[in-house]
Amino acid sequence: MAVLPIIEDSSDELTAIFKDLHAHPEIGFQEVRTSAIVAEKLKEYGVDEVHTGLGQTGVVGIIKGNREGSRRIGLRADMDALPIHEETNLAYASTNAGVMHACGHDSHTTMLLGAAKHLAQTRDFAGTAVLIFQPAEEGLGGARDMLKDGLFDKFPCDEIYGMHNMPNGAPGTVGICKGAAMAGASFFDIKVKGKGSHAAMPHQSRDPLVIASALVGSLQTILSRNVPPLDTCVLSVTQLHAGSAYNIVPDTATLAGTIRYFKDEVIQLAETRIKELCAGFATAYSVEISVEIRNVFDVLMNDSDLSDAYMEAASDIVGKENISGTDEPATGSEDFADMLKVVPGAYCRIGHSGTTGLHNPSFFLDPDVLPVGASIMARIVERRLSA
Repeated sequence: MAVLPIIEDSSDELTAIFKDLHAHPEIGFQEVRTSAIVAEKLKEYGVDEVHTGLGQTGVVGIIKGNREGSRRIGLRADMDALPIHEETNLAYASTNAGVMHACGHDSHTTMLLGAAKHLAQTRDFAGTAVLIFQPAEEGLGGARDMLKDGLFDKFPCDEIYGMHNMPNGAPGTVGICKGAAMAGASFFDIKVKGKGSHAAMPHQSRDPLVIASALVGSLQTILSRNVPPLDTCVLSVTQLHAGSAYNIVPDTATLAGTIRYFKDEVIQLAETRIKELCAGFATAYSVEISVEIRNVFDVLMNDSDLSDAYMEAASDIVGKENISGTDEPATGSEDFADMLKVVPGAYCRIGHSGTTGLHNPSFFLDPDVLPVGASIMARIVERRLSA
């Protein structure tokens, strides 16, 4: 492992930052404390410019190399946590009840700070590094908010790179999927408005719970009978809410969930069938059913040549034997995809100890990965701005 010296010497500091962020997680667009720490550290490290408030709580840092150059390389990390109650029993576990860094964004923020410290001290590149600390990645549209605020108009980039931790029990490994690497996603909300009654007299009702339950099963036929077998689509109903007492048939029931996809025609088909099924159920049961579907994530597209460049930079740190350029696409989603629609770039995964999955209350991220990820992010800037 060839961790960059300044970053290696800062390992204890990076671990302390990571543990502090982990202990004080903040939901998307509420990362006030986190963004303040980021801005303070960037200034402490001697970053040339520090801009706050982009996309509400986003931060952007600018570092100029010690040689003239017009090219600009972007590095991006997300900062938000999830509405999950932590169950790790770590000494630095979340102090905010019901909020947890269960996806590793605290590590992403820390890694980019480590890269910033190295780049600001060495400046061994020709051009400019643009450091983007993004809020609200977890389905709240943080990337889109930053773009709406003029992210790449104010801070143009020729290329941009991101990274995500992977709890695969294989520390020091780095992988990438060229092309369509992560699924696009839409969220849906369905409301069944029936007719309530006394639970002892259900014949007087139009029971929305029975209708909603049947609808959950029917929605799965979209995958089994509508989506072509060789196309990837995931449709998960993740919420069903109804009722307030043991002896009341409720008036309403609500469903919510997500669709993941890699092709526009697949998401269009799925959305159409959801609306058609809901309309059919409304007619069959003489109730009202409303449907709201909203796109939240685009398909994440990794540029092939820049993926190769990213893996070359990573191999400088972890060795070629720990690099994979043929990872499979993931049905998870990532709003870095919105930035990649504007600026070409690549997004890789870095392995670490621990195998509890993401978005789990027992998720654990080994801090040993921090200097590795930070070094890779710094190295891609140095490689791409070497001339």
